[in-house]
Amino acid sequence: MLVLSVIVFGFLNPNFATPNNLSLITQQVAVVGALAVGQTLIILTAGIDLSCGAIMVFSSMVMAKTAFDSGIPGWLAILLGLATGAAAGAANGLLVTKVRLPPFIVTLGTLNIFAALTLLYATGRTIRDTELATGLAWLGETFTIAEVRITTGVVVMLAMYAVFAFVLRYTAWGRHVYAVGDDAEAARLAGIQVRRVLMSVYIVAGVVFALTAWILIGRVNAASPNSGIDANLDSITAVVIGGTSLFGGRGTVLGSLIGALIVGVFRNGLTLAGLDVYYQTLAVGILIILAVSVDQWIRRARA
Repeated sequence: MLVLSVIVFGFLNPNFATPNNLSLITQQVAVVGALAVGQTLIILTAGIDLSCGAIMVFSSMVMAKTAFDSGIPGWLAILLGLATGAAAGAANGLLVTKVRLPPFIVTLGTLNIFAALTLLYATGRTIRDTELATGLAWLGETFTIAEVRITTGVVVMLAMYAVFAFVLRYTAWGRHVYAVGDDAEAARLAGIQVRRVLMSVYIVAGVVFALTAWILIGRVNAASPNSGIDANLDSITAVVIGGTSLFGGRGTVLGSLIGALIVGVFRNGLTLAGLDVYYQTLAVGILIILAVSVDQWIRRARA
């Protein structure tokens, strides 16, 4: 009821539907929504990634600082950032598939590792707008639709959803992802290379998190070691609210997009209601528990 009340309040509040407010929500959703794409892939395999925000921030600093320090072109810095995300995802995947550690423990540990690497590499320095290489802030450029300013990053996020919705539904790899999440042992007996599928999911998710880093740079017009590192919780919330089961094997990326929109409206509604930022964090925590509780109830009802 709290969630519905806040969302309804947001839509009914005359300040909510202003072009500026709608522009702000779409830009906020771009980052969380893009992270939710990679998070959905991992949760579909019955895993979870607590390090996604740290991977995103680390990749953003690699993009910005390598270009700033060495003067390489922006496009090459972006490729290095994407490679960083892929390497981070591969590290998570190796620990899950080869060392056989639970994804929760692995990503809880790498969350701290990547956060520390970011601070060490950045030396606490923020690369600001005038210092960014050409192209790094391109996803922050805007165009107007019905008086609402839409960033290029929002378009890229929507394109990511379209691509992965197609891949998960119409390709063998997508069907294998669902099969591994539903029952890994049954998938193995059916001839699916479970470890290979899991490894590929973590690498692809790492690339998605790195691409989100590029969106983040455009969103804030800077690269900071402290920006968006806690976005992992919002991404998990968006995925679960969107109908993806934490136990794997059920859900869609398009549901995660709806979940990301709900999280964005929820936060904005709390802001419009004048709720203190600390209570907003409390409310989001409650929202996560409610979402997981609903997922558990649905699972028991289907059993």
